[in-house]
Amino acid sequence: MFGKGSIIYSVTKNKCPRCQEGDFFKNPNSYKLGTFTEMHVNCSSCGLKYEIEPGFFYGSMYVSYALNVAWFVTLWVATSVLAPDMAKMTQFLIIAVTLLAMYPIMYRYARLLYTNIFVKYKRV
Repeated sequence: MFGKGSIIYSVTKNKCPRCQEGDFFKNPNSYKLGTFTEMHVNCSSCGLKYEIEPGFFYGSMYVSYALNVAWFVTLWVATSVLAPDMAKMTQFLIIAVTLLAMYPIMYRYARLLYTNIFVKYKRV
């Protein structure tokens, strides 16, 4: 179900959306902060050009926004249910620190999800 050929495989394994062989980002480590945004121009396996047109990844900002809102709401509900007496400012700080820590992963997931919307898997 989540094997090769699924969007989840491409996103979680940092793979090309078309062939799911070549890497999407140059460095597989999301937390190497100096290079976590660097992407390959083309897939090393199938040759797919990742930036389909100039400014293509501006659309991934909307995906990133949706992911971060979902994460925020999930954490807000979790802290409200698990610690109902916690101060709202403490909840906010926990959520803010967690969102900041998750930024490199959310950045990559947003770009990979957005690209997977437009590029479908083709078995090689």
